[in-house]
Amino acid sequence: MSDCRHTQLVLLPMNQPRLRCRRCHLTLRAEELQGGYCPECFQAKGERHYDFETVATNEEVKYRCEQCGAIIEYRPASPTM
Repeated sequence: MSDCRHTQLVLLPMNQPRLRCRRCHLTLRAEELQGGYCPECFQAKGERHYDFETVATNEEVKYRCEQCGAIIEYRPASPTM
């Protein structure tokens, strides 16, 4: 274990929102939708489907220590019922 006190933390970029095709369930980032239609449906069946749903991302946050390079993850506690 390191003696580093992790005093210089840098917030790492969060996960990009992802989209899922409602027909074939392909999951990809919005910037990967170059034509606006599902590339998997188009390749498999030659059909252009534009129906996507947003996939929920986790609320995990990651930091990197500038001194030792350690990655520190924070996950909020899940509520108990």
